[in-house]
Order: sequence, then C-alpha cells, then structure tokens
Amino acid sequence: MHAILLLVAPAAFAYMSHNRLAPVRRRQAASIEMKYRVAVIGGGPSGACAAEVLAQEPNIETYIIERKMNNAKPCGGAIPLCMVEEFDLPASIIDRKVRKMKMISPSNREVDIGSTLKDDEYIGMTRREVLDGYLRDRAIDYGAKPINALVTKIDVPEDADANGRYTIHYSPNDEGRKAPSRSLEVDVIIGADGANSRLAKAIDAGEYNFAIAFQERIKISDEQMKFYEELAEMYVGDDVSPDFYGWVFPKYDHVGVGTGTVLNRPAIKEYQDAIRERAGSKIEGGKIIKVEAHPIPEHYRPRRVRNRAVLVGDAAGYVTKCSGEGIYFAAKSGRMAAQAVVKCMKGGSVLPTEKDLISEYIKPYDALYGPTYTVLDILQKVFYSSNAAREAFVDMCQSKYVQQVTFDSYLYKKVQGNNPIDDIKLLFGTFGSLLRGAAIATPDKAFSNPVESLKRL
Repeated sequence: MHAILLLVAPAAFAYMSHNRLAPVRRRQAASIEMKYRVAVIGGGPSGACAAEVLAQEPNIETYIIERKMNNAKPCGGAIPLCMVEEFDLPASIIDRKVRKMKMISPSNREVDIGSTLKDDEYIGMTRREVLDGYLRDRAIDYGAKPINALVTKIDVPEDADANGRYTIHYSPNDEGRKAPSRSLEVDVIIGADGANSRLAKAIDAGEYNFAIAFQERIKISDEQMKFYEELAEMYVGDDVSPDFYGWVFPKYDHVGVGTGTVLNRPAIKEYQDAIRERAGSKIEGGKIIKVEAHPIPEHYRPRRVRNRAVLVGDAAGYVTKCSGEGIYFAAKSGRMAAQAVVKCMKGGSVLPTEKDLISEYIKPYDALYGPTYTVLDILQKVFYSSNAAREAFVDMCQSKYVQQVTFDSYLYKKVQGNNPIDDIKLLFGTFGSLLRGAAIATPDKAFSNPVESLKRL
C-alpha cells in the first residue's frame, strides 16, 4: 500500500473561433503580438500542475488538452501529507484521513499499524474526479486555455532542432456532435497523457512494462463504513496478486476495493474476486457502483525528453514499484517539468533545447526520487516473490521502527532510516521474519502466462 512501502522564431498563427487556426507571417518571439505556445496533453495531476505553472508565465501561451474534462483515472486515490501543503490542496478534496492500517498476510494474519503517526499526520484519501477536477480548474483559472478533445496524432517536425513546430491533431468532444478534426501548432509539448501516451509514441520514447490495476467502488452500509472511518487495509497473497497487493481504501461514502498485477494480467478478474472474498463480511452486501481498470507503468520510459517534447506522470513511468503510488510523483513531475520549461525559455524569449530540459528537469527529478524508486524496486523483488516472503513482510510490520521509517518515507517523500543500531536490528529481524514466514506459508499456486511473459522488458 502507498503508506507502507515507501513525481528562433516560431510560425505565428492567429487563434480563431473555437481553436481554428489561420496562418500568418513568422514574427520574432520578442514581438508583443507573439508568444511561444506550450501544449499540455492530459488533464490529470501531472498535466494540470504543469499547465498551472506555465499559465502563470505571461509570455507563454498555454493550452491544456483533455479528452474528457470530467475524466478521472482509476486509482486507489491515496496522497501523502506533504502533497496537501506543497500543492495547496483544500480540505474539501480529502474524503478521509487514514491514520490506521491493517496489513493482512496470505494466512490472514493481521497486523495493525499507525501508532507511530502524530496527531496531525494522516494519509489523504481522495476521489480522482474531485482531485483532478480541482487541479484542472485551478490551471484554467490561471489562464491555461482548455481544449476538450481527443488527441489523435502528433506530427513531430523534421527540423525540431531548428525550432520547427509540433502539430497536434485532435477531435473535439464538447460540441455534442461529431465535430471535424482540428489541429494546433505549438513550440513545446508536455505529455501528461498516461500509460498509452500518444506523445511517447510520436517521439519514440520506448516502451515499459505495465501492471493492470482493477478497482471496484463498493457502496456498503453505514455500519460497515464506520469500520473504515480512519482505516485502510492491504492484503497480500498469491490469491489476490502474484506480484502486487489487494486493497480496501475508504472514500467519501464508499470503499475502493482492488488489486493489480504485471505477471498475470489475464487473470486480473480472478484476483479481484479473491480480494472481495478476503475482505469478507466487512464489505458483504455492498453494491458495486463503479468498475475501473487501467494500465500502470512499472518503470521509467527509456526516453523522457526529446527535443522540445517532455513526458511526465504515467507517460514518463513515474509510478513506484511495490506500492504502486503515482499521484504525488505525477503532480511533482508535471510541476518540475513546467518550471524547467519556463526557466529555459527565459521569459518566453527563447526555446528550450533537449540538453536544457534534461539538465533542468530530468536530472533534478532523478536526484530527488531515484533512491525511492530503487528502494521500492528492491522491496518488491524481496517481499512479493512468494507467500513465504509476504508472510515475512507482514511479520516485519509489527516493528515500530519499520512503521516509523516507512510512514515517514511515504508521508514526506524522502528515504528515511538513519539509525545504525536500529538498522542492524532490522537486518537480523528480517532474517527471522523470513524464516518464520517460510515455516507457515502455503506454496504459491502455479500459473501459466507464456504469451504475456514474453512481452516483459
């Protein structure tokens, strides 16, 4: 779970009615009639936070393109405490403040955690439609021009190094009828368009492995909701996922119940059935009000910047292994990428180069969060490999030191743990937990997935 396991001169075009473009003569960027254009494709946290930064630069014309302005990615919806203050989020977007968790092992052994949290610390539970909508609206209020449309194609200029423009082709979705395709020429593109990013394909950014996350929103009784008032649950076991976990997260008036897998994606519905069964009477009789599924990247794309095209959020692969957390890293990467674009453009007077953007965006991002991705990658390999390892993981969660380190790492987005004595104790405790886990665990069930296994990178 998120909390336990540790984001020059361009061709000028007059903006006509409803984004129709009429070509006019090239002008110097310094002309007061002319601004460089930056388009953000995607309106989730990464796109909205990027557009918000860009829209506050008066010498940049900013567009945010989202295929459905009420769209929200299927997601557990947990956000760390640091995100609330850092991104100035209002209390209204937090459905629940989780202060307790249950870790539940393959043998249904339960460990309660959360006692190390201070009174003012919590994990925020949000609905993505509420969070995303708030961030999008804020970017638009700052001046980002919204385009409600599906991007169908992106033409990359042959002379991108010589400041050629990108052409975005899109189909509008806000006219209540099938509208003719339109296009928009821009100087810089930020791709916040998710795991199936069109921009990533257009710039040949490479592929990555991905998990399928499946979630059902379930309306349960008021009495059942009281149990989850400040509580989230994480279930591990090969019945709910061979390489991930199952969850029950409280929302505004329902719970999100889901799971995910990379290794055996075709069996995702079987794993979903298993997590419902494991939750048992706590959600029994509940009504499924929404079913959601979505690909979740497992690692960085091979390429995240090319010329003046930049990838952020899921499009860049910024989801942590083991925990599957992505909201904070999406928002943070969008903000950092946009700040880099603004800095490199020097008040809208020049266009950024690929070298500039790597220096100002990619390297700082990796310096901040690379250790977190590395640690969680190792944890997944160690503790999600078998039921014995999962039993050991839950056993270790009894340790107050483990709880303190992992909660602090999640809540504040820094790799924690600098007490040498406790670290040594943890090392020996880990060996003990692995031995105890091996003694009580049932063997993992074999499964065959030869076709999809060959697709893994």
